[in-house]
Amino acid sequence: MKAIFTAIGLATLFAAPALAAPHEGRAFIADYDADRDGQVTQAEFDAARTARFNATDANGDGWVSEDEYVAEYTGRLEKQMAASKLTDEKKAENRQRQLRQTHVRFGVLDTSKDKKMQKAEYDASGTRAFAEMDAYKDGVITAKDAEAAKARQAARQSQRDVAAAAAK
Repeated sequence: MKAIFTAIGLATLFAAPALAAPHEGRAFIADYDADRDGQVTQAEFDAARTARFNATDANGDGWVSEDEYVAEYTGRLEKQMAASKLTDEKKAENRQRQLRQTHVRFGVLDTSKDKKMQKAEYDASGTRAFAEMDAYKDGVITAKDAEAAKARQAARQSQRDVAAAAAK
C-alpha cells in the first residue's frame, strides 16, 4: 500500500513541472503565439519564457523568490478570473486551489532547494513543457499537437485515478 502511495506521489511530483505553465492546448497557444499565426515555435516559446522570467524577477537580482513567483502568477490568475464566467464562489475556490498549487510548484521547480529559482531551473521546466506539448517533435506546437497532448494528459489522469481507487 505504501508503495502505491509513493508511486502516486512521485507521478504527481514529476507531472507537476510539466503543468507549470498554461498547458491546456488552446491556452498554451494563446499564451505563447507571439505572431498570432495559430502555432508556437520554439523561438516564440523561449522568448516568452525569458520575458516572463525577467518580469517575474521583480527586483532584477537574477533569480526568482517564491514571493516573486507567486505574485507574478497571481497577476495572471486575476486576469483569468476577471474574464471567467464562473460564479464568485467557484472563482474563490479556483483561486485558492491555484495559489496553493503555485507554492508547491515553486518548491518543485527550485531543484536546488535554496529558495532561489535560477533561470536554468525555470528553463528546465519550460523545456519539459514544450517537449510535452510538441507531439510531432518538429519544434512547432499546433492545434493538432495540443489535442494529442490533451489526450495524453487525460490518459495519465485516468491512470492516476485507477491507482488511487486501487489504493483505497
